[in-house]
Amino acid sequence: MEWTLLATAPLGLEALVEREVKELGYTVVSVDNGRVFFLADGLGIARCNLWLRTADRVLLVVGRFRAETFDELFEGTKALPWPDLIPRTARFPVDGRSQKSQLSSVPACQAIVKKAIVASLQTRYRESWFEESGPDYRIEIVLQKDEAMLTLDTSGAGLHKRGYRTSTGIAPIKETMAAALVLLSRWGGHRPFADPLCGTGTIVIEAAMIAANMAPGMQREFASEAFDWVGAKAFETARQEAEDSEDRATAPAFPLVGSDIDSRALRMAEEHARLAGVSRLIEFRTQDVQSFAPVAEYGCIVTNPPYGERIGDQEQVRIVETALGRILEDSPTWSLFVLTASKGFARHVGRREERVRKLYNGRIECKFYQYLGPLPPRRIMQAGGLERP
Repeated sequence: MEWTLLATAPLGLEALVEREVKELGYTVVSVDNGRVFFLADGLGIARCNLWLRTADRVLLVVGRFRAETFDELFEGTKALPWPDLIPRTARFPVDGRSQKSQLSSVPACQAIVKKAIVASLQTRYRESWFEESGPDYRIEIVLQKDEAMLTLDTSGAGLHKRGYRTSTGIAPIKETMAAALVLLSRWGGHRPFADPLCGTGTIVIEAAMIAANMAPGMQREFASEAFDWVGAKAFETARQEAEDSEDRATAPAFPLVGSDIDSRALRMAEEHARLAGVSRLIEFRTQDVQSFAPVAEYGCIVTNPPYGERIGDQEQVRIVETALGRILEDSPTWSLFVLTASKGFARHVGRREERVRKLYNGRIECKFYQYLGPLPPRRIMQAGGLERP
C-alpha cells in the first residue's frame, strides 16, 4: 500500500531533502516551508528513515481536512482509518500545534483528537477503555489556517540521532545539519576534505559516511519497526540493501582531516568516528586553526566555527575568522564553506563570497558562506583522485 509521507526539515533545506527523497526513487508531491510531501510504501518508510541524511523526521499523513469548530475536528479525526494503523494495546499520545486558526487552544485540540481516535478504535475493538501498554504510535495535530493535518511519527527519536555521538561539546551542531553542509558543498571523495574547527567531529564524520555511502540510520531503531503494517521485515530488507551498497573497499583519495585546538573535544571526536565506523577514513589532529595548512590541492573546507552567541568572545571569533581568510589566500585552489551567525564574518575573511544562504542552526539564524575554488583539472576528475604534491 502507498501512503502520503512527510519529511520535515529545517527551513532552507527543503530542496536538499526533496533531492534525497527523489534519489531514493520516491515521488515528491509538494514542497512547503520545512515540509516535503511524497509517496511511498512500507519498504519506502524503512528506506527513508535509514537513508535521509538531512530530514528531521518521516511522518505518515493520516488525513487533512478543514476544521473551524471542535465538532469538525472531532468528526474529521474520527473518520480517518485509525483502526488500520493503531493496534488495540498501542500507546498513542497526541501532540499539537496551531497557527492562524480559529481553534487556537492546543491542549483542547489534543484532547478532542484523542477522544475522536478512541471513538474510532472502539468501532473495531469493541472496548470502552484502552490500556495503552504497547509500542508508541505518536500522533500530531497541526492546525494551520483552519486546515487540520493528522500525522503519525514513523521515526521515533529525531533522525539526527544516528547513534554514534555519545558525548557533545559546548555547542554541537546536529548531525542532520552537518550532513546538509557537506552535501551543499558538493564535495566528493576524489577531493581532500577538512574541518579545522571540528570540535567533537560531527561534520567530518558525516562527510566520511557520505564518502563511504553509509546509511546514517544503520545504528539505531525506529518507531515504525513495531508497526504491523510496516514491520520488521521491511527494515530487515532496507538494512540489507544498505549494507550491500556500503563502499567499504574504496577509500577517499585522501584521509579526511578534522582538527581542533581542544584535545578533549578531539578525544570525543575519535570515539564518535570509531562508533560510526569511519575511523579509517579520518585523521584527527590537535591543532590551532591559525596553524592549519592544506597538504594537497583542490580541497574543500566545511566548518561551523564559534561565533560569540554560542562560545568564545568577539576577539576570539575575529581571530578564527581572519585565520579562515588566510587559509583561502594561501590555498587558492581550495573551497571554503562556513556556517556562522557572526555579523562580521565576511569582513574578517576579507574576501567576497560567491554565494550565501540563510539557514537555521537550531533556533539561531545563520548564514552559510560559500567561497568556491576552481574545479580539479579534468585529468584528475577522470582518474577519480588527486595526485599528491
